[in-house]
Amino acid sequence: MNIEELRETALALPHATERSPYGPDTLAFEIGGKHFALLDLSGECEFYNLKVDPEYSVELQERYRSVRPEWHMNKRHWISVDFVGDVPDPLQRELLKHAYAQTLKALPKRMRDVLSHTPAEDSRQPHE
Repeated sequence: MNIEELRETALALPHATERSPYGPDTLAFEIGGKHFALLDLSGECEFYNLKVDPEYSVELQERYRSVRPEWHMNKRHWISVDFVGDVPDPLQRELLKHAYAQTLKALPKRMRDVLSHTPAEDSRQPHE
């Protein structure tokens, strides 16, 4: 997987946004204003960071050399994944979706309700 594929996959998720809160060389993907993935755009790093379930994190680190605790974030909830390594691209896409889901479920219920509301619901007429 490469940066462009990661970005496309992340932004295809419902209500996912991107911004650079840490400067122009770091891209954060968010849902409801909370990060689920971070990546370096400077070209200095050959990995990206994802939020994960702590138990799944341990399993991934035991199984793949290209997965390790993310040293800038909470090591229990964040991992680094090499763009090129022993983690297959389809699994990398699934890990990105997992990170999104982990972040979404940690949002306050009110925010999850706002995000799940669709404009089509507003156009429905009540049945009489």
